[in-house]
Order: sequence, then structure tokens, then C-alpha cells
Amino acid sequence: MQRRRPARLETAARGRSEPHGKTGEEIRMSLKGKTLWITGASRGIGKAIALRAARDGANIVLVAKTAKPHPTLPGTIFSAAEEIVGLGGKAIPCPTDIRFEDQVLQAVEKAVETFGGIDILVNNASALSLEGTLQTTMKRFDLLYQVNTRGTFLCSRTCLPHLLRAENPHILTLSPPLNLDSKWFAPHLPYTLSKYGMSLCTLGLAAEFKETKIGVNSLWPKTAIATAAVAKLLGGDRAWSACRTPEIMADAAYRILIRAGRECTGNFFVDEEVLAADGIVDLGRYGVSPGTELIPDLFI
Repeated sequence: MQRRRPARLETAARGRSEPHGKTGEEIRMSLKGKTLWITGASRGIGKAIALRAARDGANIVLVAKTAKPHPTLPGTIFSAAEEIVGLGGKAIPCPTDIRFEDQVLQAVEKAVETFGGIDILVNNASALSLEGTLQTTMKRFDLLYQVNTRGTFLCSRTCLPHLLRAENPHILTLSPPLNLDSKWFAPHLPYTLSKYGMSLCTLGLAAEFKETKIGVNSLWPKTAIATAAVAKLLGGDRAWSACRTPEIMADAAYRILIRAGRECTGNFFVDEEVLAADGIVDLGRYGVSPGTELIPDLFI
């Protein structure tokens, strides 16, 4: 399947009538007052997206398991909430394991009670394992499926009734472009199945709800991103230096989420291409160690 390249992000329609008298251009200029429900938001890419939205004055619902400090990983949903407030946003931390429907329902209900609705869902939470078939236990396989594919579907399904009442709703899922070349399956079939399941949610939901105003898209990095999961996988300072910071994904996500949803749906975006569409081609500032040759990410 060919990845759809993004149109220039400043081409959102102008002058089209929107609820409350806002034009498409006005909608896409800011996330001020918008409520973002973000999974895996205690650290990494999810937290970076939350902080970027907070700079606009957005409301952030932090959905993640890390309520207490991890022995080796920095940050909790509560420390992330403090950072969001410090940047001018509002935040509610919701300790949630997205494998469990009752916990997801409670987090959605808390968001609606606190902020009056949900404007944007970011499906960021993901389990990572690059083992082959014989090395993958069924317990590990079930975890990959439950967090990645099932978790994305569950969160999308639960948020959708509220998203469909929003002014400019979006679902953004951190999952790769669909490509059925066997080279993406052979080395780590269980992980690929689970991540492609997330992408298939984007494909299906975008088509199912194409007559509504909701934008349903996926976003994936061109290069490895410096997160705790990648650090564990790659290991060593040299590999870490060959990554980009999560802020590149946050900036790309922001440029998608400020667009009019009905005019931006069914895309499998890549971070570099999103930024290039807005004329941003000097990406040196996103490098952990600028000038170091970067490691390509999986599925690209």
C-alpha cells in the first residue's frame, strides 16, 4: 500500500462555516481550550505531544499506568501533569491500563466530567518486542495484541461518542504506514502484527466515519526516537546519539491536529514529511547529537 503524502498543511479550507461561527482556518490555528486524551502520556512521545499542546493552553488527560516512580524510568503521570500546568495547560492524571475496559471507561468519564468533552484522542501507548516467532511466548504475544491493537480499538471506540460531538475532532494513532512486504514481518512477526493492527484501525475508522467531521490518521517517525523503550532496545550511548528527540513527533502531531479534521483523514503520515509540507526542512535541532548519522526507524 502506498503511503499518502501529506498536502501542505496550510491549505485547510478558509471561509467554510463551522460551529460557533469559526472558519476552518481559525480552528486549525490553536489547540487552546481543546481536550486531548493521550495514552502513554507519562513520558516519551506521548508526554512530548502533551507538552506541545499545553503551550497553546490545552486540557490534557494523561492516561498511563505510571502512577508511582519507576525504578529505572523517569517521570509519572503526576510529574507530567505538573509540567503541563507550568506551560499554561490544564491536566488531569488518570492511572489507566488500557488493556482493561473499565479503567478506560473511568478515564473517559473523568475527562468529560472535568472538561466537558473530548476533542482529540492520541493512541500513543504501545508495547514493544522484536523477538521472532519461536522466541515469543503467548503471554508476550497477548500483551502486544492487548496494548497495541486491542488498546487502540478500545480507546477509539470509547472516545468516539464524545469526539463526534466535538467541534474539530481527531484521532491520531502512533503506528506505521501499511506495507505488506514480508521484510517487515519476518524478523518480528508478533510486533508487526500488533502495530499493523493499530494502522488498520486508522484505515477502517477513517473510512467508516468519512461522512463526519472527524479526522483519523496515523503518524510514524522516519528515524529512531530517543525514548525509554528505544534505549532498552538499542542500548548504549552511541545508539542513543543516533536518535532524534520526541519533540519532532510532537511538532508533527501538532501540525496535524490543528487542521480541520474533515479535510485531513485516512493518512499515514511520517514526521519529516509533515514538517517539510510546512517548509521545515532543517531538522538538526531535533537530533540528540546533531551531526550524528541517524538510525532509520522500523517500517520505513
